[in-house]
Amino acid sequence: MNLGTSIVGPREHVVAVAELDDAAAAELGSLLRDTARVVETLCRPEQTYVCMWSHGRDARKHLHIAVQPVTAEVRARYGGLRSEQLQARMLADGDEPDIVEVEQFCERARELFRAITDSGAEDRS
Repeated sequence: MNLGTSIVGPREHVVAVAELDDAAAAELGSLLRDTARVVETLCRPEQTYVCMWSHGRDARKHLHIAVQPVTAEVRARYGGLRSEQLQARMLADGDEPDIVEVEQFCERARELFRAITDSGAEDRS
């Protein structure tokens, strides 16, 4: 996927959102919101996709939620495709972002997540 795409998943083995207990569901909601905020801050996309996948070869495997920034540049590179067609083409093409850019994105994302966590801790005190 393109630079900035982040995958959120539960630590425990879960194959569907319906399997989450109340605490995990509440944590997932906050984590998805925070991840989308980080992606939007760093990538400035026109849209951020939040998509759930859990497919294995023949059955559900493990819950993964992709938080993907989609810019006009990304859409243009893939012929204007959107949604699942865009994602399918990206995965089929096997294009990967530059590793240096990925490392830079990850470092900036870690800093933003720390700031979000610290801000949330202050709000609770």
